[in-house]
Amino acid sequence: MNAVMAVRPDVIVHQMTALASVRSLKHFDDKFALTNRLRTEGTEHLIAAGRAAGTQKIVVQSYTGWPNAREGDRVKTEEDPLEPSPPKTMTRSLEAIRKLESLTVNSSGISGTVLRYGSFYGPGTSISEDGEIVELVRQRKFPVVGSGAGVWSFIHIDDAANATQLAIESDAPGIYNIVDDEPAEVSVWLPELARALSAPPPRHVPAWLGRLFLGEAGVWMMTKSRGSSNMKAKRVLGWKPAYASWRDGFRILTRTTSATLGSAPGQ
Repeated sequence: MNAVMAVRPDVIVHQMTALASVRSLKHFDDKFALTNRLRTEGTEHLIAAGRAAGTQKIVVQSYTGWPNAREGDRVKTEEDPLEPSPPKTMTRSLEAIRKLESLTVNSSGISGTVLRYGSFYGPGTSISEDGEIVELVRQRKFPVVGSGAGVWSFIHIDDAANATQLAIESDAPGIYNIVDDEPAEVSVWLPELARALSAPPPRHVPAWLGRLFLGEAGVWMMTKSRGSSNMKAKRVLGWKPAYASWRDGFRILTRTTSATLGSAPGQ
């Protein structure tokens, strides 16, 4: 409260998470416990502080992908419901997302915008030249589980930043999916990532085996997730991702590092 009152910002951008130390999805809610508090208690405090400081707007980070309802179309809009019956290990995390979004869009006295980002890739993320997922793919330790039919929506970190800037400047509050143009099944994007990295193709393992090391949450994400549409963000915010497809973005993961090394002094 004191920090916000001292600055009296026009806009608060709430991007706080505690995901850097998450290494396993097996005990999903336990690993996301601190992030869930930031999404609930943290959002409550920031909205209250914003009201007191006369802040006009708050923009918060949410997530789209596994929270989407598994039934129906493979790609969901912001108007579609979230999953009513997630795996038990993800229940508290989905409740936190619901509360984060409800607090934001229903806040009185301050305009609220929710940005549901897709799965990040690019510098500083787990899908980057030195990211954890990339290393696992190179070592063939990130398999396609079960059918691999789970649909993921990706977003390059630069495109996420651009969308956030537009949301700050926009007079249109609400919920927006911030994803690229090509939702894709795990069975499609994971082999493509391996090819982009010149890595061996990923292994395929049955769901029962994947459940042993990924837990129910990981198998859900691999087999049942639904993708998301970005049409609302394009239409209302005037946003357009520079990386329209994860295919384009994945191809530059190693190229960017090579170019940087090639231009270094003494090279």
